[in-house]
Amino acid sequence: METLSILLMIFILASAIAVAFTKNLTVAAVVFMGQSLVMSLVWILLESPDLGITEAAVGAGIDSLLLFAALRRIHAVDAEKGGRHGQAA
Repeated sequence: METLSILLMIFILASAIAVAFTKNLTVAAVVFMGQSLVMSLVWILLESPDLGITEAAVGAGIDSLLLFAALRRIHAVDAEKGGRHGQAA
């Protein structure tokens, strides 16, 4: 159990450093989503399931929905068939 806690803390620290040094906002948001899921596991291990569920719902769930909605709005993700950014090839 102690090994798992150490690995989770190393992952959280590494993801925080990665977000601090990245220049791509999409990569930073995806790394933050992963960090949020790991943080929810940490809260569960600390026997605080209410914070774990909140972290998973808000940190990973809502943030990922907002990210994908923003990407959709700027046409980075397009559901239609076609070339890049929804334009015909």
